[in-house]
Amino acid sequence: MTDRPLDLELVRAFVHVAELSSFTRAAEALGSTQAGVSLRLRKLEDRLGRTLLERTPRLVRLTPDGAQFLERARRLLAADRDARLWGAPSVQRLRLGISDHTTGDTLPGLLSRLAAVSPEVVFDIRMGFSRVLLDAFDAGELDAIVVRREGDRRAGEMVRQDRYGWFAAGEARRGSAPLPLALLAAPCGVRAAATGALDAAGIAWREAFTGGSVSSVAAAVAAGLAVAPMAAHLAPAGSVDVGPALGLPALPSAKVMLIARAADAPTRAALCELAAFLRAG
Repeated sequence: MTDRPLDLELVRAFVHVAELSSFTRAAEALGSTQAGVSLRLRKLEDRLGRTLLERTPRLVRLTPDGAQFLERARRLLAADRDARLWGAPSVQRLRLGISDHTTGDTLPGLLSRLAAVSPEVVFDIRMGFSRVLLDAFDAGELDAIVVRREGDRRAGEMVRQDRYGWFAAGEARRGSAPLPLALLAAPCGVRAAATGALDAAGIAWREAFTGGSVSSVAAAVAAGLAVAPMAAHLAPAGSVDVGPALGLPALPSAKVMLIARAADAPTRAALCELAAFLRAG
């Protein structure tokens, strides 16, 4: 080990791999390749004389030395940003629309990551239904949106494909009474697809709960109030997909799209991090 300063690009690569638990997703966020990120990590470990990560075909995790170095690495990158941006005359603003169906209660983690990567960017977040956000993007009110693909309205970057199901707390049985549903209000695309599928199958249903967010619908499921059509990764802990047991129609999976206009360097970095976070979800 020498007194030669650390290469911050090596440190940045380590922090991304540590936080994303993946060389592939770190490469996407950094605009690099998996081989390039792996090479940076080897150089950093050689420079420090310590093994920072355990690598297996299915898992990347911190070693004890890696866990100790991670906070130091974060402080180092924060100090670098502070030094470079000191006295900066203005901040950038990113007007970002996000469909609640794509993030749910993972939003705090997403915002934390965006702020860490692009601290000079002010994030103006609008939550809403996909079709409403698409219209706002078309009107120039938003710079980027994360939405469920609505038909073939537009191209964009597909960052994930979500599986949907009928989720309820524990076992559920469907008798002769209408199926109680927990839904978002119209014009929610998931609501329209789910109720349309039930109507086509001749299954009676009733609206037992109307929520203002996916989190509130998940709470209704957890409380045992109703069955909810929702993305599997947003279903509350302890809930199960009761669709097959109740003979409910299969729900189509949904493509999650990131649609954005050309941006400057800080907002491009934030959008790359956003895409990596969504792929990891």
